[in-house]
Amino acid sequence: MSTPTHGGRAKCLQRLVRLDLPVPRTVALSFDAVHAIAAGSFPDMPALIAAFDPGALLCVRPSSEDQDWGGPGAILNIGMNDARFVDMADRIGKEAAAGLYLRFVQAYAIHVARLDPDSFDEIEDTGCAGLTTALRAYEEEAEEPFPQDPALQLQEVLRSMARAWEGTSARLLRQAKGAPVDAGLGLVVQEMALGLGRGECGSGVLQLVDPQTGKRQITGRYLSQSQGREALRQGISSLYLTRDPRGPSLEELAPEAFADLQAHTELMRRKLRAEMQIEFTIQNGKLHILDGMRIKAAPRAALKIAVRLAEDGIITPEDAVLRIDPHAVTELLHRQVAPEAERRVIGRGIAASPGAATGRLVFSSSEAQASAARGEPCILARRETSPEDIRGMHAAVGVVTERGGMSSHAAVIGRGLGLPCVVGAARMRFNLQRKTLQGANGRTYREGEIVTLDGTSGEVLEGSPETIEPMLDGAFNTLMGWADEARDIGVRANADTPADAATARNFSAQGIGLCRTEHMFFEADRITPMREMIFADTAEDRQAALALLLPMQRKDFTELFRIMEGLPVCIRLFDPPLHEFLPTDRAGLRDLAEALDLPVSDVTRRVEAMGEYNPMLGLRGVRLGITVPEIYDMQARAIFEATLDASREGAPVVPEIMLPLVSAKREVELVRGRVEAVAAEVRTERGRDFTYRLGVMVETPRACLRADEIAPYCHFLSFGTNDLTQMTYGLSRDDAGRFMSDYVMQGVFTEDPFHVLDIEGVGELVATGVARGRATNEQVMLSICGEHGGNPESIAFCRAAGMDYVSCSPFRVPVARLAAAHLALRDKGLSRPKYR
Repeated sequence: MSTPTHGGRAKCLQRLVRLDLPVPRTVALSFDAVHAIAAGSFPDMPALIAAFDPGALLCVRPSSEDQDWGGPGAILNIGMNDARFVDMADRIGKEAAAGLYLRFVQAYAIHVARLDPDSFDEIEDTGCAGLTTALRAYEEEAEEPFPQDPALQLQEVLRSMARAWEGTSARLLRQAKGAPVDAGLGLVVQEMALGLGRGECGSGVLQLVDPQTGKRQITGRYLSQSQGREALRQGISSLYLTRDPRGPSLEELAPEAFADLQAHTELMRRKLRAEMQIEFTIQNGKLHILDGMRIKAAPRAALKIAVRLAEDGIITPEDAVLRIDPHAVTELLHRQVAPEAERRVIGRGIAASPGAATGRLVFSSSEAQASAARGEPCILARRETSPEDIRGMHAAVGVVTERGGMSSHAAVIGRGLGLPCVVGAARMRFNLQRKTLQGANGRTYREGEIVTLDGTSGEVLEGSPETIEPMLDGAFNTLMGWADEARDIGVRANADTPADAATARNFSAQGIGLCRTEHMFFEADRITPMREMIFADTAEDRQAALALLLPMQRKDFTELFRIMEGLPVCIRLFDPPLHEFLPTDRAGLRDLAEALDLPVSDVTRRVEAMGEYNPMLGLRGVRLGITVPEIYDMQARAIFEATLDASREGAPVVPEIMLPLVSAKREVELVRGRVEAVAAEVRTERGRDFTYRLGVMVETPRACLRADEIAPYCHFLSFGTNDLTQMTYGLSRDDAGRFMSDYVMQGVFTEDPFHVLDIEGVGELVATGVARGRATNEQVMLSICGEHGGNPESIAFCRAAGMDYVSCSPFRVPVARLAAAHLALRDKGLSRPKYR
């Protein structure tokens, strides 16, 4: 018997029988047999009934390949009829026997005969009175007496469960959970251990760990005089399992059965190599194990369980690594809305940056900064964010935008900061002038009202639901250490600030793969000299303005290098178009005119003249570095001087200088010449030598196609898949959120290409660039530094393409480390174990 033919429950019960545990007699029907039953072809029913003790009651339970796929509910007490009621009344009492019969009549009527549920759910009487009412209701609704033949009862139960599994609604539900279209169902027919009688009888569930925290403690519930999973129903006064001063416990009531229960669960843990939940029945003090299933643990608990199993020698460290889904690690790094918390959803968008945050609504960066200064957490609501909002995003605890997709400004910066972020909430109405946000529920939320963002689910919630804190303890570090031993591709972080770098270092990133320098220029003390440089008419004037920025840049880089001591730091030279640094509102234009000692009209005219029809494809990146070379000269000098300053105190730093938006080798030649000249000047002035690497950010299709010409001039090529995806698709990552969900739903794209790397289109360009770059420069280092670097599916492509490392947002580094380990272990023939 195997899981792919009979399902997980059947396979688990087979193993429990082999462990000599007290499992009631069981017969398992295969997927093929159940499929045949749905078509009207039944097994030999008299022979099936004969496999059990004469007079025994039976139950039927579903057995799918994966417990998460669900299935029809179990049917208990099959075989109960008038004759057995009389017989059992003598043995266990009339009321108990009537209770068994009543449960079966109600389940059979609703789930097998498909009669009106209200006629049976509303029966308030129990025992004999309730049974009489139920049998009368069945005869009235079905226009025939309740069936008395146990073989016929079992046959109809099997038919009903088989057809329910193959129905359209059930198929769609399990496909939504990841089940294949042709997923099969097995059925388990088991002899009943009643849980009702004159001695100590009852049923319950038990596990040896808390499924929410992973802590080692006996948890579960037990209810005397009950069947199935009745002990788990809300409002039921269940017994405690272990001794407890608050009330009676199973340990006191049936000490021998309780001791056996503990011993059996420990044996299942060792032999089935997992923490298991055990479903049991006690009949006159004797223990029966009805089922065992893998505990459905929260991500934080699953990680602790996997590490403990490995430390106890039950599984290998490699198995432990494979048991933790890389996507689930995200939940461990951020505060989350508690699973049991009430969720009053007022809007939905794209889950752009995970985690939960609660704060007062604000509608501008200045308001966010003021709120932070008062010590009040705030949620920043914007139509879309721009580089000017960086300080507001730093001040806020969460960001929600009306527009944008997975690679929009808010999403990228949010992930980098570890800031919960929901973007593309297009069905909520943002009114920035009135400072209101209208929810999908029709209610208007004003500035100062409390809302909660769930960046993991993409929901905006009213009020402040309960949250749970992130978990980065010893078990987490242990598992990640095992992952690092297994993986064979490097993982760096995209980090723009010292705080980002510190986070990257804490998450064991192997360096910085992308430092975007433009964000450094938006600080209050830097924006004015930056604007003066933009307005300068001559090279001398530009150099004078940049001279004010040089010490600030040098300080930034020195701090980065000290934090990342001994690790590589790849700095992307200035990339955005200059107009992004210029004000657009009247107050900002007036302040700039005052700083430059010019009329407001002149400033306004110059600002308008610098506007571009499509700035993302205009004068930016290396084009700016060639036409306004003083900017790159200043940055190169700042990098080299910081290298020498940082190396004086710690391990030598080898900076990596990256040129953005390259499309031709001549661009590299020109900038490389100026960078080398600056390096020579700094060496001469300081009287000390240093080394550096120069490379290209490959983010245009032409750079991929001409990588063979570009690579000889580079130490490295780093593929910037955010812009490469934009240019390949002709699609703005900021606007894609408006229609992307419709495209994915209608199958135009299988996934959002800004979230999961498009292997067929963008991937072919990247693979071409990798092959052509290596063909002319065997030593060139290859990597990916777009947001795809933290996506497990995209990492598989990068690894297969032969890249040396991936780089992603700091909070995605653990996800990438674990995903890379999974890929390496699977290449060795290991796979994630399947167990119930």
